[in-house]
Amino acid sequence: MANDKKITVEREAFELNGKTCYSYFVKGAVRGREVKAQLVPQDNGGYVLLDIVFDNADTAELVIGTISITNDKGKTEMFPSYTVKNVDENGEVFECPVKAARKTDKTKLAMILR
Repeated sequence: MANDKKITVEREAFELNGKTCYSYFVKGAVRGREVKAQLVPQDNGGYVLLDIVFDNADTAELVIGTISITNDKGKTEMFPSYTVKNVDENGEVFECPVKAARKTDKTKLAMILR
């Protein structure tokens, strides 16, 4: 998943019960088809963080990292981790960990990032 290009996360507003909410996604082309992979925060409290990260912008950067998890048998496995990041006009960094919304979004994201 080594990728030097900058990946952009976009947000799109929608109305839910009279309140403006946002969906977050990465777009890309896979085999000539436009594909969207929806992202969500790691937990429900993360939506407030995403609002802070995006502030008045409609885009942010997707930072790809790696986490390692060791199981009870001592085997360590590596998994990708994703963070949405923006830097304000003062140089202050704002971040929020995210994940793919569904299994299909996880697969689409992997295809986009190839």
